[in-house]
Amino acid sequence: MKLLLDFLPIMLFFGAYKTYGVYVATGVLMAATAVQMAYIYFKEGRLETMQKVTLAMILIFGALTIGLHDDRFIKWKPTFLYAGMAIGLAVALWIYKKNFLHLLLGKQLMLPTPVWMNLNVAWIAYCVFMSAVNGFVAAFYSTDDWVNFKLWGYIFPVVFLAAQALYIAKHVEKSDE
Repeated sequence: MKLLLDFLPIMLFFGAYKTYGVYVATGVLMAATAVQMAYIYFKEGRLETMQKVTLAMILIFGALTIGLHDDRFIKWKPTFLYAGMAIGLAVALWIYKKNFLHLLLGKQLMLPTPVWMNLNVAWIAYCVFMSAVNGFVAAFYSTDDWVNFKLWGYIFPVVFLAAQALYIAKHVEKSDE
């Protein structure tokens, strides 16, 4: 159920895009994300920082897209979101000496500190990669190509998360022994 809830706004965006175009799809994405976040807030009593940032960016970039009738804004939103995540994780780690992944997930996953460091660096690299790839597609390809990339580009997070799960599993087993 949670997985469906996570992907519902983007699935509605794709459906609306194919049927009505980018501006209607952007409005659908904005509304669906607002409803999604309201539901999460109602169920859990709070929103995580990343959920708040994502909602704000979708609403801001979506409003710019619709208001200025310029699809570049919604196409560039993922680039800025991923870049912001990479910068946030990097600054926290290398300047403030805080590992946000460990702070967020440390109670759920008992892993050695070096593993948390590797995961944090992997997330920084992944976010830089995704920001660069989305930026390239947004800059040099049509909106149709970008939407198709967003649909089929979900292979990147799937591969990244699978690799991360394998890496974590190896270390969770060792810490259980």
